[in-house]
Amino acid sequence: MMQRMGEATIATLRDTLDGTVLTPADAGYDEARRVWNGAIDRRPAVIVRCSSADDVARAIGYARANGLEIAVRGGAHNYAGHAVCEGGLMIDLSAMNDVAVDPASRRASCGGGATWADLDAAAQQHGLATPGGFISHTGVAGLTLGGGIGWLTRKAGLSCDNLVGADVVTADSRMVRASASENPDLLWALRGGGGNFGVVTRFEFALHNVGPMVNLGLFFWGLDRGTEALQFSRAFIRSLPADTTGFLGIGLSAPPAPFVPEQYHFLPGHALLVAGFSSTEEHAAAVARVREEAPLFEMVTPIPFVALQQMFNESAAWGTLGYEKALYLDGLSDAAITVIGEHAPKKSSPLSFCPTFTLTGAFLEKGDADTAFGGGRSEGFVFNISAAAPTPELYEADRAWVLAFWEAMRPHARGSGGYVNFLSEPDEDRVRASYGAEKYARLARLKTAWDPDNIFHLNANITPA
Repeated sequence: MMQRMGEATIATLRDTLDGTVLTPADAGYDEARRVWNGAIDRRPAVIVRCSSADDVARAIGYARANGLEIAVRGGAHNYAGHAVCEGGLMIDLSAMNDVAVDPASRRASCGGGATWADLDAAAQQHGLATPGGFISHTGVAGLTLGGGIGWLTRKAGLSCDNLVGADVVTADSRMVRASASENPDLLWALRGGGGNFGVVTRFEFALHNVGPMVNLGLFFWGLDRGTEALQFSRAFIRSLPADTTGFLGIGLSAPPAPFVPEQYHFLPGHALLVAGFSSTEEHAAAVARVREEAPLFEMVTPIPFVALQQMFNESAAWGTLGYEKALYLDGLSDAAITVIGEHAPKKSSPLSFCPTFTLTGAFLEKGDADTAFGGGRSEGFVFNISAAAPTPELYEADRAWVLAFWEAMRPHARGSGGYVNFLSEPDEDRVRASYGAEKYARLARLKTAWDPDNIFHLNANITPA
């Protein structure tokens, strides 16, 4: 491919950009092509590290003129590795990571390469936040465009629910604005429809009063008490006040942390995490009932919101070998808990577990048709079976564990779709099932309008109508 493009065309591209162009012959190329998932190893023909929307537009034009597949890198945290392609052109937004906060209007805007750590840090200077994920080095772009479930979802909805505007470079290199008053259909599509409609170079979010200190409770049971712990937790989470969020770490191995008694280090079990965004007294009252269930250990403490956002970072360090499959559950039925009891002990890597996210509270305040988010606006859980391993041997063992576990859970799931941000292998049937027929048809019409040639297809892809 490089021979076909020729050094002359690469030199011309370099001359037209404010950012940097890297080819396999350049220093820094191997580092630039790395993505979070260490199981992904692809070599683009050219990497364009953009510094502006103009750079993005020129990169798209260059790729199309030279017949190159396009990948778009925001935070590069996607399990499927969509941020990097083999032999094509990688648009790298990582240098476009600035954040601006207006505390008076409670709005924040950030570049398409910003991470949640960037956005959280800037917003928390004013005691503000918008719903992000559970790992702070995740990119704002990918998480938001696919939905965005996080600690604040019960309080304030999804990341995409709080997206109020976006600057987008389209497939034909135009620069457009998406908002309630400009291209509102495009804004609707960006709120959950993934990276199908263009390259978002800037996001604008509504912010909420959060922190800077919040409250966390973590309670842990061994697998021998797994059934009772999960039966208690499913009811407890539903009873929590509106300013409090419950999260389940199913099959989690206890970390070798100071608050964990040494005899329990790396012990597999189930963790219930309770994050409170009101007073310490209200949080203490909310978690008091958990102690009656005799967890092996606990940690109840005030914590900076930015630290809460980072608490799972170590379990998902850059370069981890990762694979995942997820399902929507209406609830944790006794039958589903039985399947968990059978499969949770079979993982091999201490980093693998099933992060289980609750869908309730403000998440339910949006109608299903209000955004492009796939999965519907009904109460339940996102049950994610995540393999994370430091070695290829553990990775292969736990990839097989994920597949077997997922198949066993399917009879207890809400349909065959899944949360599109958790599709490691987003085949067309599962993408269609995730959005449902009516929403997928609307997205396909918008895809035809904004990207008729489907040049942005490295994602949970919507094919043009």
